[in-house]
Amino acid sequence: MASDGEAGPLIVTVSEGLCTLTLNRPEKRNALDGATFAALDAALERIENDETIACVVLRGAGKAFSAGADLGGVGTGSGGSPHANQKIVERLANLPVPTVAAIHGICFTGGLELALGCDVLIADSSARFADTHGKWGFVGTWGISQRLPRRIGLMNAKSMMFTSRTVEADEALEMGLVWQVVEEGGLDEAVAAFAAQVLANSAHTNRSVKRLLTDTEGMPLAEALAHEKANYVGMAPDYRERLSAFSKKG
Repeated sequence: MASDGEAGPLIVTVSEGLCTLTLNRPEKRNALDGATFAALDAALERIENDETIACVVLRGAGKAFSAGADLGGVGTGSGGSPHANQKIVERLANLPVPTVAAIHGICFTGGLELALGCDVLIADSSARFADTHGKWGFVGTWGISQRLPRRIGLMNAKSMMFTSRTVEADEALEMGLVWQVVEEGGLDEAVAAFAAQVLANSAHTNRSVKRLLTDTEGMPLAEALAHEKANYVGMAPDYRERLSAFSKKG
């Protein structure tokens, strides 16, 4: 795992509560290999154990977010199994803090599976999305068959998976694959603005809300409400200071 600008398959930077994970194989369009996943796994463990981190941004260096799995290592994950990397994508999805995927250029197949592990996807107009497993005769093992239809609906997911077609940024926005599309060149500013809003909120609240949303996904309403009541964690430690600051503004 690279840190603070060092070269490596993943660059990790932490500043004022924001952790940025940058896929760093631009010459391969950030194709995902075992070394990248090993570095990502180590970074996710660090985030899980660092309560000063309140938001995570995942992005790609160079001209693309990620072209997907490195075809030179097809058939094996970072742990020697095609399913090994699924656990790492799941670890990303289960991080206790809000996560944002910043998408530019191609976000294909395994790259899409990785991005779907994030809570919110923000793209610029250059972004293109596809699931090309069928083009190569592969079957996804990193969660796409479950996360993609939950994100965009079953029929939209089938249209992408059955055809390997490319979805442009505007269509991705329309189907709910991404939350926001900005003009090319404006992605950094948009992601920074969103992260700043997240960081301005209570980390206690954001962590608690994410946990509740994750735990109750798919539950019937009555069961989910009961779960919310039973797992109420109370106010943030600094809620009085936040209320006081608001009152002084008035």
